[in-house]
Amino acid sequence: MADPISRLRMISADALTRLVPMADAIAAVRAVLVDGFDPALDLDRTIVDVPTGQLLLMPSAFDDVVGHKLATVAPDAPGRTVPRIQALYVLIDAAALSPIALIDGTALTTLRTPAVSAAVLDDLAAPDAASLVVFGTGPQGVAHVAALAAIRRLNRVRLVGRDAARAAAACAAVHRIVPEADVAIGSAADVPDADLVVCATTSTSPLFAAADVRERAAVVAVGSHSPDARELDGALLGRAQVVVETRRVAREEAGDVVLAVADGALDASDVVPMADVVTGRVAVAPDRPRVLKTCGMGWQDLVVARLAEKRMRREE
Repeated sequence: MADPISRLRMISADALTRLVPMADAIAAVRAVLVDGFDPALDLDRTIVDVPTGQLLLMPSAFDDVVGHKLATVAPDAPGRTVPRIQALYVLIDAAALSPIALIDGTALTTLRTPAVSAAVLDDLAAPDAASLVVFGTGPQGVAHVAALAAIRRLNRVRLVGRDAARAAAACAAVHRIVPEADVAIGSAADVPDADLVVCATTSTSPLFAAADVRERAAVVAVGSHSPDARELDGALLGRAQVVVETRRVAREEAGDVVLAVADGALDASDVVPMADVVTGRVAVAPDRPRVLKTCGMGWQDLVVARLAEKRMRREE
């Protein structure tokens, strides 16, 4: 019998970027939701505390594939030389339960998280949204610019970060993504003029005042999966249409939602699952801010991993 490990397709970060451009990842996420997949049926992930951080065990299964991501989350620390989140991903044939691909899970996370944001913000954002403020100058901050540039024509981007050198490097990367846009280091003072706001930080407290967000704006927060950490003020969620991955995930992991409910600013029953927005079952509210809060789910990785493996197989 042949060794199944020897038949594994190895998909590196560079190969993943080539096989699945951002626009294709966004389309794949939307297609799965439009076709009727319910994220509430996804397999549960497990978060395990270890002495130096966390392990995230993220399985998922649908159609002809099963997938599992092992991710590590290290505490935020100055001078870090490796990504805060690192991962490996195994794609498995569902019929035989044989591994068929090993994928750079760090790159997969960097791709699928903004792809999910953009897939939903394509509905939530104003059609002419053009001004973007990004809190966070790491890989997720930059990747979110690429994702939003795939769904809207951005003419102004402001990047907000604590480290000046990292912010300058992020600006240079964003210039290459949207060379036609006005790109610069910004601050929370840029929020009142923004059509789109991305929060991709390790902050455990609100990054800006709720009153600074105008009614036409769409905001996404992706920085935390902890119920006691928030990037957004509860008052913002109280006046916004709040969209989440699933109500269970929002209740257990989304600190922005959990704390807003605890503050009495938000009724938990008012949050909207993202599938209801993408399929049109729930109408978008254009008269108030729209907030998307995600924590990350296994199905999101599986959608992109399956597409990457399928395309690599076609090339062979």
